[in-house]
Amino acid sequence: MSDLPPAYIASAEFCPNRDENIAYAVRLMQADVQVELHQWPGTFHGSQALLSADVSQRQFAEIGDVLRRALA
Repeated sequence: MSDLPPAYIASAEFCPNRDENIAYAVRLMQADVQVELHQWPGTFHGSQALLSADVSQRQFAEIGDVLRRALA
């Protein structure tokens, strides 16, 4: 895993894969891979589809920021 590029991992608080997402991020960190892990409290899997929700707008803004940094 140490050859993997930096990772951004986001997970909803009530996502069925939340624990696996966090475990994967921890494994990457243990392999000295740069990881940005963000857990969105109060959200559920797919909740960003609610475009009018404040938290969804923050999620999209953060993803945009992460992509801009990665491609800079």
